[in-house]
Amino acid sequence: MLQLTINGEHREFAHAMSVAELLGELSLVGKRLAVECNGEIVPRGRHAETALNNGDQLEIVVAVGGG
Repeated sequence: MLQLTINGEHREFAHAMSVAELLGELSLVGKRLAVECNGEIVPRGRHAETALNNGDQLEIVVAVGGG
């Protein structure tokens, strides 16, 4: 069981995963966003290789366009 805090909300997942897999679970793949894990920005190119651990705190910010 993987326990994470995402944007201040406690969430549990059945298995370990990477940032990229988490974004897939949250239906955020392909969106313009920024991910911070435990106070450190995770570059888009490292989403697939960045493993998440129990207790990690993430902030995910989705860019919104407008005019």
